[in-house]
Amino acid sequence: MQRRHHGWMATPEWRFAMDHEGFAVGRLSWAVFLAGALLMAADASANEAPLAQKVLVIGHRGASALRPEHTLASYGKAIADGADFIEPDLVMTRDGVPVARHENEISGTTDVAQHPEFASRKTTKTIDGHAVTGWFTEDFTLDELKTLRARERLPELRSTAFDGQFQIPTLDEIIDFVATESATQGRVIGIIPEIKHGTYFQKAGLPMEDRVLAILAAHAYTRTAPVEIQSFEIANLRYLRSKLGHANLHIRLLQLLDDAKEQPYDVVAAGGKLTYGDMMKPAGLREIATYADAIGPNIRAIIPLAADGRLGKPSALAHDAHVAKLELHPYTFRPENHFQAKNFWQGGDPKTFNEAGSIAEIRAYLDAGIDAFFTDDPAIGRKAVDGR
Repeated sequence: MQRRHHGWMATPEWRFAMDHEGFAVGRLSWAVFLAGALLMAADASANEAPLAQKVLVIGHRGASALRPEHTLASYGKAIADGADFIEPDLVMTRDGVPVARHENEISGTTDVAQHPEFASRKTTKTIDGHAVTGWFTEDFTLDELKTLRARERLPELRSTAFDGQFQIPTLDEIIDFVATESATQGRVIGIIPEIKHGTYFQKAGLPMEDRVLAILAAHAYTRTAPVEIQSFEIANLRYLRSKLGHANLHIRLLQLLDDAKEQPYDVVAAGGKLTYGDMMKPAGLREIATYADAIGPNIRAIIPLAADGRLGKPSALAHDAHVAKLELHPYTFRPENHFQAKNFWQGGDPKTFNEAGSIAEIRAYLDAGIDAFFTDDPAIGRKAVDGR
């Protein structure tokens, strides 16, 4: 299985064919439903105070519930809907350009399979220890990738109306776009890039870390705007911390955390035993605090689900992270029933677009002390934060 960061691996039972416009909001009064959901969430809240002065809304891959992810249209929608940060996941092209895709395998998010000129490039590679078949960004030049068009990654659940309209953007293009939007909106918008598969790209001769820093330093906007670099690996964040001590950049670092039994791939490659579960213990958090400013766990590591699918009791993670002086930036809140705890569902259809449920769920986690959060629908995240 591939890394699940901010992702959803579609399974046969959830292969729906439903456009976003067809998602039912339901007949239940929004206000009545939200009040009830908040009451149900009360037992799950830890009332842990956040470290951050302001809880930030992060547009997860932009506004990925509403536009194809990692496109300028998705980032623009997130900004228009009030996101404080937008998130580009970064992978490398063959000619060494960082571009925004959730994975370097791109058959699920582009129309590459419909391009006969690239048919021979379909292959199988081992990515972070897992065999993956498809087309990979590192086998294409930037000019070749620019001939492709983005498509919806979850067509079973979300609208495909925008498929075929948008290119794959580079990090340079994203920064320029955000700078323009910031000037238009009259507010500063942060950028939170993720370095994907750092060890893999280093071994492929396409290391990202220095290239990303150079691009950030080359743009006037990112020399002053908030930037936070994230990774599931450890060594590249430690390297970045050492480099940032000598750079004229104000960049924070976010250590992403996967399932407790999993390991960072750089640890696996080095033959180490450290797990994400170890990293979420108090001693592990203190160690993370020596090189990072925040942690990004799955939301269920903060408030896990009970056996019936409802929110259980909060874990100690939020408190322990704050004791270690680490902010908590979990992933990912999504607007469909399927992704929400059962006590927030509206009706019984997993594909229902459930704004009220998402707001209620986010607020339960706000009570648990999160300092920022990734959401597929920043407008909903904005309502959850601002309407308290």
